[in-house]
Amino acid sequence: MDEDKALWAPVEPISAGLRGRCPRCGEGRLFSGFLSVGKSCVNCGLDYSYADAGDGPAVFVILIIGFVVVGLALWMEVTLNPPLWLHFILWVPLTLVLCLGALRLIKGVLLTLQYSNKAAEGRLDGGK
Repeated sequence: MDEDKALWAPVEPISAGLRGRCPRCGEGRLFSGFLSVGKSCVNCGLDYSYADAGDGPAVFVILIIGFVVVGLALWMEVTLNPPLWLHFILWVPLTLVLCLGALRLIKGVLLTLQYSNKAAEGRLDGGK
C-alpha cells in the first residue's frame, strides 16, 4: 500500500466514507447497491476485497439510534403520557428511517477507516 501515496493524494477517510467514495482516490463509488460494497473502484482500480466491516456498523447503529429513540420515547411518555398506539405510530417508522440511513453512512466510514489504517486480520507470528 506504500505505492498508493506516490500516485494518489491523501483522502480524508471520514468524509469519503460519509459520501460513499473510494478510500484511495476519493472519487469512485464505494457501494454498488444500498449496502453492498462494489468489486473495485472504477476510477483508480482499488480492489475492495479487503472491505469487511462485519457487524460493526449494525452495532453502532443499534447503540446510537436506540439511545436516541428510547430517550425520546421515555421523555414523551413522562411529559405527555400519550396512548400506546401513538408511540407505535411515531417510533417504529422513525427507528426504521434512522437505522437505514445511518447504516450506510457508518458502514462507509468504517470501511474507509479500515483502508486508511491498514487494518487486517490478526495473525500469530509463532512466538516471534
